Amino acid sequence: MNKELRKLLSKDKFLSSIAEKINTVERISVNEGLKLFESRNLSALALLANEKRKQINGNYVFFNKNFHIEPTNICIHNCRFCSYRRSVNDADSWDYNINEMLEICKKHYGKDISEIHIVGGVHPNRNLDFYCNLIVEIKKIFPAVHIKAFTAVELDYMISKANLTLEEGLLKLKNAGLNSIPGGGAEIFDSEIRKQICHQKSDANAWLKIHKTAHKLGIASNASILFGHIETYSHRLEHLELLRNLQDETHGFNAFIPLKYKNFNNAISETGEVNDIEVLKNFAVSRIFLDNIPHIKSYWPMLGKNLAGFALHFGADDMDGTIADSTKIYSMAGAEEKNPSMTTAEMVNFIKQSGFIPVERDSVYNRLNIFE
Repeated sequence: MNKELRKLLSKDKFLSSIAEKINTVERISVNEGLKLFESRNLSALALLANEKRKQINGNYVFFNKNFHIEPTNICIHNCRFCSYRRSVNDADSWDYNINEMLEICKKHYGKDISEIHIVGGVHPNRNLDFYCNLIVEIKKIFPAVHIKAFTAVELDYMISKANLTLEEGLLKLKNAGLNSIPGGGAEIFDSEIRKQICHQKSDANAWLKIHKTAHKLGIASNASILFGHIETYSHRLEHLELLRNLQDETHGFNAFIPLKYKNFNNAISETGEVNDIEVLKNFAVSRIFLDNIPHIKSYWPMLGKNLAGFALHFGADDMDGTIADSTKIYSMAGAEEKNPSMTTAEMVNFIKQSGFIPVERDSVYNRLNIFE
């Protein structure tokens, strides 16, 4: 523990006890996590989370070269927090066919891309075969690229529609070329909150079962939380505990992504948004509590570059990727990054200016290039 942290904690027995647990690599409890959320000592939270981050990842901050494909924003669900979803006949809806998505891929050919990220709405007329064929065709263009695709909510629909078990459906996708799955669709696991914000969507048990099954089949994944709407600190801790418990069992999560609710143009806009202090606190507590998930992602297209950089000092160690202006999910929700894109040089410079060592990674965090 550094001198700055010792001095800051000298008059706070609780935070000192958390520092000691971090120092001895001892897990904190849900009640302790709740007390951390309730703490007003933001500087101490930052230092504690930074200690945990250094313990796991040193002074490295990771990124990859990626782009997104969003097949459609047409969705059978109508989540109240969502600014992205459209109906079939809406003027600003889209529904790409496979050839159109292959043209998107071809624009990135020869740019040393390591990952293609595919997520979108749950389209009523798309099925498992459609998405398997999409992956097969993409692999013809990018045979070595890592395909991270389809939230648990998308998977739940397409596999159920195919009348297959989870194992059968996931294996079919894996055999087509699926390499990992993202963490979206988790939102908040609490059933009462889900009834209020996304009652039509796959529930927490379904989300956890899909990721558990994927892990057992050798398909790694990420996890996420949507915070800052109508949930409480207790709801957040319950959510984190379920993720931590599953990770103890499967060890299949690569990263955790705290996603801030954005209140532009959706059914609960009157809720407002939490401030930056609350965002940074959420990063810090997540890093300290999730001791078994190796990476915490600061998703800059959602946070904006400045806040994403601050989050690196509150436990985050990953900046996602270069993106190449290929996602609309958060720009449609009012995020400040309207056309999110960074070159490798810009990403490296950004991480260095934030005080860290940039590391280009692949999708499962093998280190490809360290920029000392």
